[in-house]
Amino acid sequence: MIKQREFATPARAWFFTVGATLAFGLPATAAIAQPAWPAKPIRMIVNFPPGGGTDVTARIIQAAFAKELGQPIILDNRGGAAGAVGAEIAARAAPDGYNLLWTLSSHTINPSLYGKLNFDTERDFAPISLGANAPQIVAVTNALPITNVKELIAYAKANPAKLSYASPGVGSPGHLAGELFKQQAGVDILHVPYKGAGPAIPDVISGNVALLISTMSAAMSHVRAGKMRALGVTSLKRSDGAPDIPSIAEGLNGFEMPSWFGLLAPAGTPKPIIDRVHQSLVRTLAIPEIRQNLIAQGADPVGSTPEQFARQIRDELRLWAKFIKQTGIKPE
Repeated sequence: MIKQREFATPARAWFFTVGATLAFGLPATAAIAQPAWPAKPIRMIVNFPPGGGTDVTARIIQAAFAKELGQPIILDNRGGAAGAVGAEIAARAAPDGYNLLWTLSSHTINPSLYGKLNFDTERDFAPISLGANAPQIVAVTNALPITNVKELIAYAKANPAKLSYASPGVGSPGHLAGELFKQQAGVDILHVPYKGAGPAIPDVISGNVALLISTMSAAMSHVRAGKMRALGVTSLKRSDGAPDIPSIAEGLNGFEMPSWFGLLAPAGTPKPIIDRVHQSLVRTLAIPEIRQNLIAQGADPVGSTPEQFARQIRDELRLWAKFIKQTGIKPE
């Protein structure tokens, strides 16, 4: 007679488990653990073209983030419609942990601007973490004799409808910052949208467009190289990454237009994977070299919880819906 305790041996315990599984009509493979995630490279969709702030910050964290996760991270740039094209691709991707979205705060602007998107900003995504707060920067072509915000306002009033500003696209934070600036300063400046800051920058440097309003991370290398002249940043206070550049509010009282970079996954991605990605990103953002590189690009690392990021997205959806309705901004 076999005593019950004899089943405590590993071989007998395995035999008993598989036998019971088969007896209940379930496949024997159900008793065998699935491969640990991640078991292959991870795609991180960047919903703006190369050279813009979303792309620059993604590349800063890419290698260290991959090391934390234990698999390569492949960046997939999908620009267009101020990030809506790449966001839709991410929303439709398999929720298996191998598809992520690194995006800009236009993510909360687009639903109110475009009216009907082919995805739902809240329902179709699982927020992972706010990556960094990133004020926009206003930079001017060296061809114009403008050195600060007050001079810009005076020049625009003296030359109505003769200045133009480039943004990373309709509905981008740069676009909304430009419209807010025009409203508060009482000036008329033409908006010229691009499919990201990367394509816009050469036209500003050459003088084809007078101004650029985009993330600091997209513009700072060109500003530091003397190819463009920075007039101000859109946060109330100066950026730690560029304390020599004034805030727009120093020349236009009360002006503020915050923006951010963040990480999401397709809705339905298993919570254990979301938690693992979140922990890995937070550790990545805490690495001194990564923090220094992001701050140098005007992006202040954060690392929020998924729940905090979800609340911020909900709050901003309401905020931008109200602002866009008040200003009458429409897709161009």
